[in-house]
Amino acid sequence: MTSTAKSSRSRTRHTGAAAVALTAATALLAGCSSSSDDTSDNPLAGEKAEAGTVVVGSNNFAESTLLADIYGEALKAKGLKVTYKHNIGSRETTYGLMKNGSVTVLPEYNGSLLAYLDSGAEQKSAEAVNEAAKGKLDQKLTLLESSPAENKDSVSVNAETAKKYGLTVESTLADLKEVAPDLVIGGSPEFQTRQQGLKGLESVYGLKFKSFKALDAGGPLTQSALTKNTVQAADVFTTDPTIIKEKFVVLKDPENLFGYANVTPLVYKEGLSEEGVAALNAVSAKLDTKTLLDLDAQVQLDKKDPLDVAKEWLASAGLD
Repeated sequence: MTSTAKSSRSRTRHTGAAAVALTAATALLAGCSSSSDDTSDNPLAGEKAEAGTVVVGSNNFAESTLLADIYGEALKAKGLKVTYKHNIGSRETTYGLMKNGSVTVLPEYNGSLLAYLDSGAEQKSAEAVNEAAKGKLDQKLTLLESSPAENKDSVSVNAETAKKYGLTVESTLADLKEVAPDLVIGGSPEFQTRQQGLKGLESVYGLKFKSFKALDAGGPLTQSALTKNTVQAADVFTTDPTIIKEKFVVLKDPENLFGYANVTPLVYKEGLSEEGVAALNAVSAKLDTKTLLDLDAQVQLDKKDPLDVAKEWLASAGLD
């Protein structure tokens, strides 16, 4: 992918318009907070961490809170002292707190962070994205190893459509070429005109859909329309728990039209020991998209406490 914004959701992670384009769905998730022991009544206070204490922050949506709990509990398991600052806000706010050392560790999404730092940057591979982002980061910050887990745009079809056309989790966007003229696709209004949308689907994969229905950015309107078969395909984010609930089929994107959004720890260098770095890299090595989708579903669908979900997963992965 060549830079630019990842369509339409402000998980504080996506796109050139990085923190702007994704606002709709994030707002739906913002209220889900971990029961972890936040140590500040005002997460925006910006006070530097106590010496020897790792402050793990999160942006204001459910997945970020869950990831922060995973990072924090993995660090605690190695004997590090950890406190939390959850639901801080957008990337504009969290990045500032990272630079001044008020937050030591933050779950980030590599391509989205790069787009925030340099909206014109090309994104040709996950490794290249990380190197480019490191070159643009404040010198006090760095990225650790990325996980295979990604939360990014996808074209997904509902169960009825998947059955009708024999589409499975192994199917790719190229497999839609013959059937796209029979399908209505839905997404945010911007999805219709973006390269990382209908334009790219046609130019990269040759897909020409029957029609487009303007909905929201991977939010309830999109989910409902796909569930009710008002649209047969839609822009759905890859760790949206609705995928599990409604048995949507996410089509693979081998040409990386939708870019890179690997979950990656952003770190204030002076605040994290080598042991802490190793602990977070071990988390990244174990975390893939399927696992993150399942963990998100436990929090957002089953209403489990994200801290409990984090601890249970770390134990199952041998990281506790």
